[in-house]
Amino acid sequence: MSGSNVILATPTGSGKSLVASGAVYFSLGRGKRAYYTAPIKALVSEKFFDLCDQFGADRVGLLTGDASVNVDAPIICATAEIVANIALRDGPASDVGVLIADEFHYYGESDRGWAWQVPLIELPDPAPDVASNEQPQFLLMSATLGSVDFFVSDLTDRTGRSTVAVTGAQRPVPLEHSYAMTPVHETIESLIEAGRAPVYVVHFTQQQAVERAQALLSVKICSKEEKAAIAEAIGDFRFQTGFGATLSKLLRAGIGVHHAGMLPKYRRLVERLAQAGLLKVVAGTDTLGVGINVPIRTVLFAGLTKFDGHRVRRLRAREFHQIAGRAGRAGYDTVGYVVAQAPEHDVENTRALAKAGDDPKKRKKVVRRRPPDGFVSWSDKTFEALVEAPDEELRSHFRMNTAMLMEVLERPGDCFAALRHLLEANHEPRSRQLAHIRHTIALYRDLIDTGIVARLDTPAADGRHVELSVDLPENFALTNPLSAFAVAAFDLLDSGSSTYALDVISILESTLDDPRQVLMAQRRRARDEEMAQMKADGVEYEERMDRLEEISWPQPLAEEIDFAYQTYRRGHPWLANTPPSPKSVLRYMRERSMTFAELISDLGLARSEGVVLRYLTDCYRALSNGLPMSAVTDEIEDITDDLGDLIRGVDSSLIDEWEELTRVGAS
Repeated sequence: MSGSNVILATPTGSGKSLVASGAVYFSLGRGKRAYYTAPIKALVSEKFFDLCDQFGADRVGLLTGDASVNVDAPIICATAEIVANIALRDGPASDVGVLIADEFHYYGESDRGWAWQVPLIELPDPAPDVASNEQPQFLLMSATLGSVDFFVSDLTDRTGRSTVAVTGAQRPVPLEHSYAMTPVHETIESLIEAGRAPVYVVHFTQQQAVERAQALLSVKICSKEEKAAIAEAIGDFRFQTGFGATLSKLLRAGIGVHHAGMLPKYRRLVERLAQAGLLKVVAGTDTLGVGINVPIRTVLFAGLTKFDGHRVRRLRAREFHQIAGRAGRAGYDTVGYVVAQAPEHDVENTRALAKAGDDPKKRKKVVRRRPPDGFVSWSDKTFEALVEAPDEELRSHFRMNTAMLMEVLERPGDCFAALRHLLEANHEPRSRQLAHIRHTIALYRDLIDTGIVARLDTPAADGRHVELSVDLPENFALTNPLSAFAVAAFDLLDSGSSTYALDVISILESTLDDPRQVLMAQRRRARDEEMAQMKADGVEYEERMDRLEEISWPQPLAEEIDFAYQTYRRGHPWLANTPPSPKSVLRYMRERSMTFAELISDLGLARSEGVVLRYLTDCYRALSNGLPMSAVTDEIEDITDDLGDLIRGVDSSLIDEWEELTRVGAS
């Protein structure tokens, strides 16, 4: 309210959302525009509806990679990457009065951290004569920021505003920590008996979470009366076959499952039952740390290691605290509990030694169970170190690519001064800054050599020193960057072909994010079929292995799409980092006349229904809004209608949310 920047590094449940609402309120009062950013589209959409309720739908807009609503509103909810691109294109002229950056610890992510850094660099005006009250105001929020001294001095220097770090707030609900040397099911039973439910059991894969929940069916979790209350709360909720039947059985036993691969309606049902206090145990993944809506008293870590995409490693302090901090519900609990489970082999060995007692001969005869090969172990010392460890200091992960360069070159004024500021005023050490400068010069020379950019002999009326030979798309990089490519590629198709509609789908699918679980399942299917055929043909083992490496998931029109892309990118070099990804999911279903349930069964995707549904919803949006009228045929309209009906029949919530966003935007 006094005009300071604020860095809010306080525990979960301490009221950061209320502070963010206050920042929006004061921004409106001053006639400034407020941007609220979060790392995940689902959180951005959730905050959009929340702010609509608080300030009115006419005052709130939305910008994500696949939706834009009421974009001229004084309050905008957006993903961090979109605000970063706005900052790159418009610099200090961006109409950002207040920037609220939620989950700011993503600044330290190696692949996405640049998007949290760029607005801090480019939104403030570096001119010395700009008054501090004309500079943007920042509110950076996270429960796990570590030391913030650097950001305090950096923001103060850049904006001229004082910067206040609020880091010493006491947890509203204190935590108690313990290490369990009992089997998981016994640990859970003892927690329930001690009145420490609901318990969220943290796993680092979806498969482990589901398997844990199923294993708990042998444990008495609920009484008959509690089961009856759950059944009444579930009511006539419709479960699909497959995983739906499994989930129904688990829920009725008082056991929930929660992970990103589930259908949204299932996740919301689990959250609703948990909020009503009807579920004693929820087996889920570490998405708990991103603010999912499951109230819990106890967080039980099934392990303290995770696979990070490259290797299995122990949790970092920030990862641990982000998850552990969800224990204890403000307003409900006086204490939250954090428990770490010992590795299975340690539990068994400890029990075997206890059974042998103090007899040295018996203890010597105990055959100790060894951990599996490659197992990364942990101990009570590991747990204690994580509990006590401060969050790691956030490291800069700035980067530069062609798309970012094009954004800055498009900026009115001296783009070279703007580039120099971006490359020399970022948070990187000088050695890495020099590497970024050399890389940017190489990118710029490529644009000059290809004729995309030409230097002007004299600056233009708006101060530009260069001229682009192509027009960047409106809201470039604020939506799918391959959308314009798809429109151009449609012209290469034969509209009279019997496969025209399916070919349009293939081009659209190549521009969408990969549903990794589906593609891996398709590849496994293709490799299994090829292996069976090669064995039947008597192909030698080494040759079979070589051939299998070449087999991937179905990729219709892959050569044609790649040729079109290589041609198109010559005039649109900012697409160099976002090539299309040919695949066949919707087309695969259409060619086989499959229902949703049949696709799930055919590829064994029961644990990934939510991934499949989100992807099909993206297809539906692209078909509804991403086709020029010249490409639309009666068959494509029928496919779009059929797909919409299919999605609504499975779970209407994603389409309902999208249509609600559209409706709010129109109003």
